[in-house]
Amino acid sequence: MTPLIRVEGAALSLPQADVDTDVIYPARFLLITERDGLGRYAFHDWREPPGFPLAPEVTTAPPILVAGPNFGCGSSREQAPWALDGLGIRVVIASSFGEIFYSNCFKNGMLPVRLDEAIVAGLHPRADAGERFAVDLETQTLTVGGDAPLPFAVAPHQREALLNGWSEIARIEALHAQAIDTFETAQRSAAPWLWQGSPR
Repeated sequence: MTPLIRVEGAALSLPQADVDTDVIYPARFLLITERDGLGRYAFHDWREPPGFPLAPEVTTAPPILVAGPNFGCGSSREQAPWALDGLGIRVVIASSFGEIFYSNCFKNGMLPVRLDEAIVAGLHPRADAGERFAVDLETQTLTVGGDAPLPFAVAPHQREALLNGWSEIARIEALHAQAIDTFETAQRSAAPWLWQGSPR
């Protein structure tokens, strides 16, 4: 995964509450097996009505999404963060998230930021006005325009994985490489038949 350290740019405002994963990525597209290009299906059924911030033909969005409460609720659909990533979104800001969606964001190189609901409500008009947002994961702060930075919290292991661009497997390999090597060396000696034909 691409490391996520600092994300700057315009923000897309989507203030509706309870936007579920079927809205983010409709179920009828689940038969698509390729991950690349899924951004074209993000919010597919919401793009036609007037006033929605993304036109049907749009394939690239601002890097930051300011969402309503309980964003990403509903089914455990990994294609939801995949589709947002396909649009170029790296950060989602909301007061609350669907639990599985929140976890899937970190697993797919995306940062979900929880802030107080009143603060998020104040960010929507600023996103609509085109103000510049800057999210810094190293300092765990959000800055909008010339305002003072707003702090946010991320679990240390999730922050570490995003900063390094680690998947779950890559994180285990990076942090426990010596223990893995020690185990494999001992097992090769104790049960060599398990390793026949495997690369050394």
